[in-house]
Amino acid sequence: MKIEELNRELSVLKQERDKLNSETKTWAEKRNAIHEQIKTLRAEAKLLKEKRDDINQKVKELKGLREQAKSEQKEKRAQISKTKEKMRVVIEKKPSRSMIVIQKDIESIDWKIQTTSMPVKEEKVFVDKVRTLESQRAIHKQLQDLKNTLVELQTEEKALATKAKLHHEKLAELAEQGQKFHEQMLELLTKAQSLKPEADAAHQKHVEFRQKANATHQKFLELLQQINSLKQEAKRKEEEQQTKRQQELREEAVKKAHEKMKRGEKLTWEEFKLLAEQGTV
Repeated sequence: MKIEELNRELSVLKQERDKLNSETKTWAEKRNAIHEQIKTLRAEAKLLKEKRDDINQKVKELKGLREQAKSEQKEKRAQISKTKEKMRVVIEKKPSRSMIVIQKDIESIDWKIQTTSMPVKEEKVFVDKVRTLESQRAIHKQLQDLKNTLVELQTEEKALATKAKLHHEKLAELAEQGQKFHEQMLELLTKAQSLKPEADAAHQKHVEFRQKANATHQKFLELLQQINSLKQEAKRKEEEQQTKRQQELREEAVKKAHEKMKRGEKLTWEEFKLLAEQGTV
């Protein structure tokens, strides 16, 4: 009766333990699912960080190119200023007559010197005049060269300004994109962080149910041990009773054999063996 009661208790403990193990598994699966979600969010955040860092590097490079273009533009402006100053000085020396007129005068005087016979003194006057005209023509040439240089410098300065502007626009566009990646990364990390308490709570529930399941399992094992001990004790007592009963039957059989032998009755083979074992025959 005691073993039956314990078996009923054992069955109840087994059901309780299995239920607790099921709860333990459920909370573990929930915890693992949240951890996997956190892992995915952090992996996505890592990719966004790499994209952001790559863009930031490009922005840094573009800033360098923009500053280089601005620096070169500044140098061009300084050269333009110097060229304009040189032009101002040359313009002050500029002859009133145009370069074309001066060139025609030089050609006319050269022709006269080459084709007309004249005294040395007179020829010297014409030669000196040609030198003066050539000096005036050189001023025109210098001024034209400075103008050409100025146009070239101004063109280069505008190109550098455009280059600096394009670099700025591109880096501004990339910086905005990088900021978006940064914000998305922070959003994912914040979401992952917000899931952590839920994962911790699920883990705590898992630990609690696992402890309860282990405690119940321990009671189950203790009760099972108790049942096994009772069964072994019952078996031992049964074996003792069987041994005692067999001994009593043997003693009774020996007694009957003795009585038959006293009466002179014929003994069976089994009865003879029993008396022989007793040393009475």
